[in-house]
Amino acid sequence: MFIGYAVLAALLALAMTGSALATFTRNPAVVGSMQKVGVPDGWLPWLATAKLAGALGLLAGLVVPALGVAAAAGLVLYFAGAVIAHLRVKDHAVAPAVLLTILPAIALALRTAGS
Repeated sequence: MFIGYAVLAALLALAMTGSALATFTRNPAVVGSMQKVGVPDGWLPWLATAKLAGALGLLAGLVVPALGVAAAAGLVLYFAGAVIAHLRVKDHAVAPAVLLTILPAIALALRTAGS
């Protein structure tokens, strides 16, 4: 279980770091997607910080299981909120957000089972 968590945590951390950097630098694709679902511009730094915290927490979870559990749970909630935001405005380009809800849920299950 731990090896599965370690691999998934590393890949998710890489993806979340990239996404956070794209949000911090206001990448047009990221900003456009967030604007489409009604995210205020002032929230972008906070959302990017949440993604970066999730990435760091997943990696810290390799050493401190509780941090990995908290980070994975936080990312599940973050992306579940993204799915809801997309569906609320009837934007059906929701597959990336669904996938990014499922992957941390798997990491959460793996980290919990391996603790």
